[in-house]
Amino acid sequence: MQEIKVHLTAAPKEKPQKGAKLGFGKIFTDHMYLMEYSPEKGWHDPRIEPYHAISLEPSAMVFHYGQEMFEGMKAYRTEDGRVLLFRPDKNIARANNSNRRLCIPEIPEDDFLAGLKKLVEVDQDWIPTDPGTSLYIRPFVIATDPFLGVRPSDTYLFIIILSPSGAYYESGLDPVKIWIEDDYVRAVRGGIGEAKTGGNYVASLKAQMKAHDEGYSQVLWLDGVERKYIEEVGAMNIFFKINGKVVTPMLNGSILPGVTRASCIDLCKSWGMDVEERRISVDELVEAAKSGALEECWGSGTAAVISPVGHLRFEDTVMQIGNGGIGPVSQKLYDTVTGIQTGKLEDTLGWTVQVK
Repeated sequence: MQEIKVHLTAAPKEKPQKGAKLGFGKIFTDHMYLMEYSPEKGWHDPRIEPYHAISLEPSAMVFHYGQEMFEGMKAYRTEDGRVLLFRPDKNIARANNSNRRLCIPEIPEDDFLAGLKKLVEVDQDWIPTDPGTSLYIRPFVIATDPFLGVRPSDTYLFIIILSPSGAYYESGLDPVKIWIEDDYVRAVRGGIGEAKTGGNYVASLKAQMKAHDEGYSQVLWLDGVERKYIEEVGAMNIFFKINGKVVTPMLNGSILPGVTRASCIDLCKSWGMDVEERRISVDELVEAAKSGALEECWGSGTAAVISPVGHLRFEDTVMQIGNGGIGPVSQKLYDTVTGIQTGKLEDTLGWTVQVK
């Protein structure tokens, strides 16, 4: 593990006051973590610097061929003053899985975690403590070679930035309305759907705008080949409770393997619930809604944690889930995951890592 150089800012910014409306991903802390890659040195020169603009050549390959990876994580301040991360090992493993798919050199896990913990420690006073808030963590890698040919870059920049944030959805835990997209597709098996990279998200924007125009918060994607099997929401994995069973689309190479998704599966199994990871057709979903078998629906992700779904729309069919409110499993998962994350519940599963 390499030594991290720390250069603290001489001009700290004003921090948000307790009770301030933070929004999501709009405010950034005083410092950032950087590490560079070259073929000669590998990943090197880990350092913390004051948050600043970065300088890149207009010909930097990230601008032209989209070779970049990002992750999303959170840090929490507990009532007794500890600072906790939630399952960072899973995010680091997923980051390196994305790196492999995108031909980016893998980041040594020890260096990744050390940089993450050190940056959060340095800027720990930025961690908000109001209910529903957290310090959002955004690690990312960009290709920096100044070259206009199609190949993997030789040089890269790894950066971590921090953002004190509130709820991802302004409505908080109120159930959201989801549009099932039947025109555009996001990813196909064999593509980059299971990598966390900007290309997957820009591909979703057109349908996202369409859904917003119709009054829906997010898009639920169908598979890109047959266009009949449920995959994931733009910013979340998706779960259904059908006839008492928890059902979620299986990972097939075009779905992001969510850390919160895995946590929901583990928790539901620990509570004795039947959990199925399998293909779910949109026709099955519509039929389950019509018959009353579709009892609950929720999304899971780092940003939103658990997001109950009150309505689904496919073509001209609008499906109300239950009474349109928060279901008992959604509520229990939210309370349990956030309870572990914030230290209010005992972490019997070893999911949290203490920074300080």
